[in-house]
Amino acid sequence: MSNTTPHVPSVGRTLDRFIKQDQAQFPNATGDLSQLLRDIAWASKIIHREINRAGLIDITGSYGTHNIQGEEQQKLDVIANVRFIRALKNGGEVCGIISEEDDDFIDTGNLNGKYIVAIDPLDGSSNIDVNVSIGTIFSIYRRKSPLGTPPVLEDFLQKGTEQVGAGYVLYGSSTMLVYTTGHGVNAFTYENSLGEYILSKPHLQTPDDGKIYSINEGNYNDLSEGVKNYLNYCKEKKYSARYIGSLVADFHRNLLKGGIFMYPATAKDKNGKLRLMHECNALAFIVEQAGGVASDGKQRILEIEPTSIHQRVPLYIGSKNMVEKAIAFNP
Repeated sequence: MSNTTPHVPSVGRTLDRFIKQDQAQFPNATGDLSQLLRDIAWASKIIHREINRAGLIDITGSYGTHNIQGEEQQKLDVIANVRFIRALKNGGEVCGIISEEDDDFIDTGNLNGKYIVAIDPLDGSSNIDVNVSIGTIFSIYRRKSPLGTPPVLEDFLQKGTEQVGAGYVLYGSSTMLVYTTGHGVNAFTYENSLGEYILSKPHLQTPDDGKIYSINEGNYNDLSEGVKNYLNYCKEKKYSARYIGSLVADFHRNLLKGGIFMYPATAKDKNGKLRLMHECNALAFIVEQAGGVASDGKQRILEIEPTSIHQRVPLYIGSKNMVEKAIAFNP
């Protein structure tokens, strides 16, 4: 009888193992950031569970309230917000949180927490009830105020260049966590039977060019002539128009395949509509680490000086050549 062992395929590296190995590359690392990433991953697993049973229990539909942006909150918006805030408070590494769903910053009570988190707990609320992909977006910063004191507004109003980590979770046909700590972008897919995120796309790079453009063309009449001209250019080039209406889903597709996502200023929203601190900075950090570009049409997103925690900006993000071309049409 043969003593050889049949080949058993490797499951792959788990997120936890990857974080530990990545931390080992930095001799002065204390493990706090690594634990913070685990806290976010843990909360995302709970949201994954809630989303997958949303049609079975009464957690879809409107919650009956509006957030600071004046948008109607969905029940899952509120659930996701509570889950992530609770996980970040209990973890102990975070002294303050800004959430798209809350008016002001949140003092977690962890006076010795070294980090600040900005989060959009559930992006794409309008798609919740129709079972279309939605997501979570997060940014991580080091606090500016002294340890042992409560957080202050200065801790939250940091430029995107100050991020020490950022990522998103896509809840779709599979749930994926994609993040960077400034040393490339890695994507992990959730394996339900194991309850683990498994490394599925290491060292992710986005193409310099693409053939997908993503924009809400329902706003066409309110767009600048430059943006209209760029959209006409895309049509002449026979690019594909793809717009889901969930920022994470649109961004993720274009990141992998090559493309541009645009939410420019309009006649109605002259400063744009997307949130600098909760959405744009995180995705800009990720796309730059993957070789892409993010701009407000005039300057690099990561270099914008924030003036309020709910500040809105225009966004052009994706493949380098496509973003640069779009900006050239709209000087």
